[in-house]
Amino acid sequence: MKLALEQRHEEFREEVRAFLQENLPADLAEAGRLTTSVFVEPEFSLPWQRILYEKGWVAPHWPEQYGGPGWDEMQKYIFASECARAGAPSLSPMGLQMVGPCIMGFGTQAQKDYYLPRILAGEDYWCQGYSEPGAGSDLASLKLQAVSDGEDYVLNGSKIWTTHAHHANRMFCLVRTNSDGKPQRGITFLLLDMTLPGIKVDPIITLAGEHEVNQIFFDEVRVPKSGRLGEEDDGWTVAKYLLEFERGGGSSAGLEVALERVAAIAVAESDNGATVARDSGFARRYADACIALEAVKITEQRVAAALAGGQNPGAASSMLKTARTETMQRIDELAVEAAGPYGNVEQITARQPGANMEMIGPRHSVTAMPRYLNNRAGSIYGGSNEVQRNVMAKLLLGL
Repeated sequence: MKLALEQRHEEFREEVRAFLQENLPADLAEAGRLTTSVFVEPEFSLPWQRILYEKGWVAPHWPEQYGGPGWDEMQKYIFASECARAGAPSLSPMGLQMVGPCIMGFGTQAQKDYYLPRILAGEDYWCQGYSEPGAGSDLASLKLQAVSDGEDYVLNGSKIWTTHAHHANRMFCLVRTNSDGKPQRGITFLLLDMTLPGIKVDPIITLAGEHEVNQIFFDEVRVPKSGRLGEEDDGWTVAKYLLEFERGGGSSAGLEVALERVAAIAVAESDNGATVARDSGFARRYADACIALEAVKITEQRVAAALAGGQNPGAASSMLKTARTETMQRIDELAVEAAGPYGNVEQITARQPGANMEMIGPRHSVTAMPRYLNNRAGSIYGGSNEVQRNVMAKLLLGL
């Protein structure tokens, strides 16, 4: 579906294109195109964040009072779409899309004044301390203990699947401060410094052969109570608010560009003289993905409108998270199919930005399989899609 743009939006699109052409360095664009994960390495994402920060475009979804550009929903979509097409590296969502809005909603004035400018400028790099070895989608069962001791909490326990913790200097973290009553009641939300004594970060290597996630161990870690966001034992309220932004964040623009690239691969690759695009089975699956993407776009607009209006999108955020991740996986499957045998060749060194190594096969094949493998986790993180379906059944059907 191609939207008819108003003149002011056409002019804005041209402004964005001109800015990207003039200000997006070639090495950062290459890194963006070769990235196989939601998270770009900070050596590439942070320089781009600083460029956007200087322009005032680093936080499209933030209110103007906190440094947002004051764009409408169409401008946000145009910006995301043009960045994706140009290969601009995506910015880490942990600060800008997740903890930033939580600080706006629940932080003290001192916390807002300190953290929000640093998030915008990329001075702090955040990771998320939610999942534990025995608490993933059932997040309320978390056990990381935080014992009150004077002006500090003393933390003992661990977190797991913590993306980019090996790069982060800050973490937003859920801890157990009370074990009485309902499990949700005794959870507290903390902002902490990753350089505190007693924190250990152990790497976990993904299916794609990359170091992206980690397990974090806390051994008598003292965290100042000034880092608490919201009230003690009421961190579940903050956590649910954050998950609305995690599930409702992102943009269908990236999926749209990914689907366009699949079409280009399918036209370029051939089997016995016939292009993959001419295969009727592939064409049907491609059409199904196009339809699914349109549903994601419409749901995304509903969620964005609710969040922008200060409303809880309710079941719509669960719908969006489920539809977006499953559509992403469907597009990844098409990319692997279109790439053919070359998609099965592991080229982890050749696909590093700036690598001085010749690729085996066409350039588009080098990222197809790693993206497929990395994005299998999409239907798990942010609350598994099975759990999201339960949420939808409860909120919409009363089951």
